[in-house]
Amino acid sequence: MNFDLTPEQKQVRDVARDFAQAELGDKIAPFDERHEFPHAIVAKLGPLGFLGALVPEEYGGAGLDYVSYALIVEELNRGDASVGITMWAHNSLCTNHVTLFASPAQKAKWLPRLAHGEILGAWGLTEPGSGSDAAALRTRAERRDGGYVLNGSKAFITNASVGALAVVMARTDPTKGAKGISAFVVEKGTPGFSAGTPYRKLGLHASDTAELIFEDARVPADHVLGAEGQGFVQAMQVLEGGRIAMAAMAVGIAQAAVDAAVKYMKQRTAFGKTLAEFNGLQGMIAELATEVEVARLLLLRAAYLKDSGRPAMHAAAMAKVFASEAAMKAATKAVQIHGGAGYITEFPVERIFRDAKLTEIGEGTSEVQRLVIAREILKAS
Repeated sequence: MNFDLTPEQKQVRDVARDFAQAELGDKIAPFDERHEFPHAIVAKLGPLGFLGALVPEEYGGAGLDYVSYALIVEELNRGDASVGITMWAHNSLCTNHVTLFASPAQKAKWLPRLAHGEILGAWGLTEPGSGSDAAALRTRAERRDGGYVLNGSKAFITNASVGALAVVMARTDPTKGAKGISAFVVEKGTPGFSAGTPYRKLGLHASDTAELIFEDARVPADHVLGAEGQGFVQAMQVLEGGRIAMAAMAVGIAQAAVDAAVKYMKQRTAFGKTLAEFNGLQGMIAELATEVEVARLLLLRAAYLKDSGRPAMHAAAMAKVFASEAAMKAATKAVQIHGGAGYITEFPVERIFRDAKLTEIGEGTSEVQRLVIAREILKAS
């Protein structure tokens, strides 16, 4: 069993870490305060290859393995989760769906622009009435005049209003349940396709999250990804990688919380000693750091299984649920260590705390992850 990263993986991690230290952190605070998408910062991810991390080189991507990708996601989210989620939602969901299931002609049409960062992508599965029960989606795609007409909406979509295209799941046959769902690429500018006003969120203020709205949106027949009726099966495979990325996001946020707590403990004094000299706080930080390391190992195991071509859904669910709850715990304890300072916006730990909560909800709630884990265990027994 080898826990060492390859030289290439270390190099990728170091580039991501250097970028996060130079471009994120405190620099993102004004965007967070204004609920403003940091277009100029996100644009810098393209030349680094981070917006085409999983795209094959033949289509302009970096062609990285999942371990390398997870390391990038972790480091970016350690710097700032708004930019981190923008990057990985573009990669794991939209771009990866095209990479996995598009025809060669479709890949040649869309992947180079996505990989180079010329455009951002969104991915639409969740609806106002179907979150965890994704197969209950109601958006319809009806065959008409040699193409399809889409009607319905998608909710809580990352990059919805800044993305130039979206991969969208819609029901093509209402009589077939999950087998009646197909996947479509819908481009910005399509008549009848629009994004709603971005949500005002608890956290991730500098990321873009909004509805996707379809009102007789006409989509050409050659914008279907794969065969009609395969959209839900495709989405489940895409989510496997998405949960690995969400676990990486959680590890990055958790590490950021520990970093902030350690920094404050070394600077703040009470009763003639720094906080770092108090045994109780030492024990607290040791526990948090241990849980972050466990989460990181679970994450890297899931990414390794994915790279090996072995089933990773079970491992991804374990990594996601543990890492997300470790992130929330680390953020909560980091605020507590800061005391009153942790409750004001001048310290980054307040933003970290708000951002952490999403990791327990997105890409399948903690409750759904436990169902996935339990079903696999019971099936094998």
